[in-house]
Amino acid sequence: MPGKMFLNGATSAASLFTQRGRKGINQDAMLVWENFGDRSDTVFCGVFDGHGPNGHKVARKVRDILPLKLRASWEVYIGNDECRENNISSTRSMNSEETSSMNLNEESKASVGFEERVKHSETLTILKDSFLKAFRIVDKELRLHPDIDCFYSGTTAVTLVKQGQDLVIGNVGDSRAVLGTRDQHNTLVAVQLTVDLKPNLPREAERIRRCRGRVFALRGEPEVARVWLPNIDSPGLAMARALGDFCLKNFGLISVPEISYRRITEKDEFIVLATDGVWDVLSNREVVKIVSTVSARSSAARILVESAVRAWKLKYPTSKIDDCAVVCLFLGIDSSNDASIAKASEVGLPLDAIEIGHDKQEPAGPTCLNQSGTIRARTANYQDKEATKDHV
Repeated sequence: MPGKMFLNGATSAASLFTQRGRKGINQDAMLVWENFGDRSDTVFCGVFDGHGPNGHKVARKVRDILPLKLRASWEVYIGNDECRENNISSTRSMNSEETSSMNLNEESKASVGFEERVKHSETLTILKDSFLKAFRIVDKELRLHPDIDCFYSGTTAVTLVKQGQDLVIGNVGDSRAVLGTRDQHNTLVAVQLTVDLKPNLPREAERIRRCRGRVFALRGEPEVARVWLPNIDSPGLAMARALGDFCLKNFGLISVPEISYRRITEKDEFIVLATDGVWDVLSNREVVKIVSTVSARSSAARILVESAVRAWKLKYPTSKIDDCAVVCLFLGIDSSNDASIAKASEVGLPLDAIEIGHDKQEPAGPTCLNQSGTIRARTANYQDKEATKDHV
C-alpha cells in the first residue's frame, strides 16, 4: 500500500528498524504509514512488542489491523456532522480512567493556550474516540481469532497520529514515545510523551487488585512488579495494559489506551517510538542524543538499535539481548534533509524524570535484567505473597 512501511528502511520523514534479540523469534513489529487516511498532512506510526508463545503473531496482527480500524473509525466520525457535534461536547469527560486519559504535560500546556486547545477540540476528540474504538475492536478480534491463540499471548502498542501540527498518541503496555525538543536555552532535551503502563503504578495496581488480580514481584527481581491470576502463580505479566492476554482480562488487565495530545511547535525536532529492548538499556537522554547526532536521518533507527545492542552486551554480558524495534519520526519542515540534526555538544538532556498528568515516571533503568521477562512461568521464590492475599 502506498506510503505504508513495516520493514527496515526509511521514508522522507521517518526511519524504522527492528532487530531480533537472543530469545528466539523477533516478537517486535513496527509501522509507518504516510498519507494516512488519504491525507497528505497525516502520518500514523507505531511499535508493537509481543510476548508469550504467540507474541510475534499478535504483534504483527495488531500492526496490520489497528491502523485500518483507526482509519475506518476516523472516517465515520468525520463524515457524520451530528456525531461530530456530540464529540465536541464530550471533551469534558476525556479524563475518565475507565475510558482513557488526555495527558497534557507542562511542555504541552506552555505551547498550547486554552483558546487554541478549544479550537482544535473537534479534531482531537474525533481522534481520541477513534483510538478508543479501534483498540476495543482489535482486542475483540484477537479474542475471536481462529488461528492465533491469545490466551497467554499479547502485545504492547504505542501509536501516534500526527495531523498537521496536532499529535495524538494512544498507548498500552510499556513501549514508549519520547520527544526531542529545544528548551528555552535552545538545548536539545528529552520529553517523555507516554507513561510506561506497568503494575507498579498505584492506579494500575489498584484496578488489578480490585478485580482480584494479584500484583507482586519475584524475590530475584524485586523491582519488576508482575500481574498474576488470583489462585495460580501465572502468568506474571510485567505490564498493566495489553492487547490480548485474555487469561488476565477478567482480573484487571485492560486494553484501553492511555491517550495524550501535544501541539507540535518549531522547537520539536523528532519523536522516537521504541520497544523496551531499547529503553531497558538506554535512557531517554541517551536515545535523544544518539538520534540527534546521526549523520543521516535515514539511518537513525538502525544506529539507535545498534547502540542498544552494544549497551546490552556491555552492561549485561550474560543476559539474552531483547528484541528491539524503533521508529524515528522527524518533525522539521526539511524532514527529507539528511544533514545532521544537531551537534553533539548541543545535547544536554536533563529530563529523564518526567511528570505526565498526575503520574511521575522515573528514568528507565535496566534492573535485574538477568532474570527479566515480560511473562514469568510458574516459579518458586515469590516475594511476600501474603501481602496480596487480601486482594484474592
